[in-house]
Amino acid sequence: MTIALAAILGYLLGSIPFGLVITRLAGLGDIRAIGSGNIGATNVLRTGRKDLALATLLLDGGKGAGAVVVALLLGWRPEVAAAAAFLGHCYPVWLRFKGGKGVATFMGTLFALHVVAGLFAGAVWLAAAFATRYSSLSALLAAAATPFVLFTLGKPAFAIAALFMTALIVIRHKDNIARLLNGAEPKIGRKEDANASA
Repeated sequence: MTIALAAILGYLLGSIPFGLVITRLAGLGDIRAIGSGNIGATNVLRTGRKDLALATLLLDGGKGAGAVVVALLLGWRPEVAAAAAFLGHCYPVWLRFKGGKGVATFMGTLFALHVVAGLFAGAVWLAAAFATRYSSLSALLAAAATPFVLFTLGKPAFAIAALFMTALIVIRHKDNIARLLNGAEPKIGRKEDANASA
């Protein structure tokens, strides 16, 4: 029962489309009608509103962390809440299961589950971004490393949840992967950047 409750809690929190809500409240219309059509912070940034993009990034990460924290406080399985929150962000029922790519939510859940793993994933992202200038590749590498780190830290249940989220990140970034393989993926800093990793 607590597993089911953790899953429901996580999914409902994760499915809140903050990027869409924030841009509509700001009078910018439907964020899904511009850029990549993604509801994450990267696409919100294409509106020219850095403040809204930052707010989306923090809220998307916060809802993942919040799901984990609430589950912990209630004595439920935090890794289940984390995975469900991530699933909710990627496939929100309110938007006909068309959500974001989940990187910010992934990082939020990860920091709440295990700070060391979160710091490691963040370091991998930064190092990869500095070396390659590809946001999507950096996100994929950080996500791929996380299950191994959690398992090494003695958190096998958390590692399984991270592996689930990593698999979804790969699926959600399939277009980015195709562009990377074709040499067509825009690098960080380009105005027409189409990574939409958040």
